[in-house]
Amino acid sequence: MSETRQYELVYVAAPDLTEDGVAELHTQVEEIVTDLGGRIEKTDNWGRRRLAYEIGKYREGTYVVELIEGPGTIVSELDRRLKVRDDVLRHLVVRVDEDLKKARRSREKRQSWQQRRRAARGLPPIPEPTAAPSLAVTATSADGPAVAASASKSPAVPSSPAPATAVDPPTPPAEAAPVAADTESAEAEVKQ
Repeated sequence: MSETRQYELVYVAAPDLTEDGVAELHTQVEEIVTDLGGRIEKTDNWGRRRLAYEIGKYREGTYVVELIEGPGTIVSELDRRLKVRDDVLRHLVVRVDEDLKKARRSREKRQSWQQRRRAARGLPPIPEPTAAPSLAVTATSADGPAVAASASKSPAVPSSPAPATAVDPPTPPAEAAPVAADTESAEAEVKQ
């Protein structure tokens, strides 16, 4: 029995293929995947883009990316069927589950290292991220004190007005420092 894996299929359809033609191509790919015991998790149509180099007579193509989950036999069958289609300029199937596993393991390793370092320093563990982060915005009005507004779900607490403070008068510019004796003697020599 085959193991279920994740694959990413990218294909470039000819630009003269209509939206209905691209949808029909997608349904044919979906039929191939479901017949072989897999499923399409996500489909992303990037639309019409310019190609890096000319393929046949085409300079543009419609890019479609699909995330597929299923056995390894899907890859060979998709490759065989997409090769014979004239409206598919290029296609590529890449296994992505190993990369996702490596990324998950590295993230878990990094988080455990951070937890150990925080514990060694005597800090509390890293809190779990909240679902709705609180956004604080400070607005300053021309005639009043700064007002803080919060986008969190907690009820707003009226703030008391800031006490009036006396404004300090501006300080005068610093006076010039006395001129050193060496400078005065140099000026006297220049006059003579």
